[in-house]
Amino acid sequence: MVQISEKIYSPIEYLELEINSELRHEYIQGKIREMTGGTPNHNQIALNVSSTLNFALKRQPYRVFVTDQRLWIPEENIYTYPDVMVISEPLELQPGRTDTVINPLMITEVLSKSTRSYDVDEKFSAYRTIPSFQEYVLIDQYKVHVSHFYKKENNQWIFSEYIDKNQVLPLAFIPL
Repeated sequence: MVQISEKIYSPIEYLELEINSELRHEYIQGKIREMTGGTPNHNQIALNVSSTLNFALKRQPYRVFVTDQRLWIPEENIYTYPDVMVISEPLELQPGRTDTVINPLMITEVLSKSTRSYDVDEKFSAYRTIPSFQEYVLIDQYKVHVSHFYKKENNQWIFSEYIDKNQVLPLAFIPL
């Protein structure tokens, strides 16, 4: 991500700029950062995950979104674009918006060198403030390595790691 300005923007200013922009930007507590393009590996992994989920969840009460769907995290004052989101119906939108969701059940991020620590730490922390959020999958695009987190009662998160290409990742909240 590239920070485009040190100016502090309001959410309304950000949304006006974003709607008219050809590029995607994240909004993090008043600062706007341009989202850089992904590598072919990054894009292929995100496409594979979203396609698998979309096919497996067809005719079930879920919606699958990839890359360009904006998510609002009100407690952290963040707008972001997760690589893949699964939302349990009904789809909830930010009040007054038709283009920004607020109720992901599961998020998958494909890790890149420039965003790895942000996705693992700050972004995961922000996602955990979303009441509907139950499951997080982080996929390394450079080697076989998947981190899987899912929520249990009392905000306890369970972590599993997958480093063998023959391992199967069972999801906790989605029948797949």
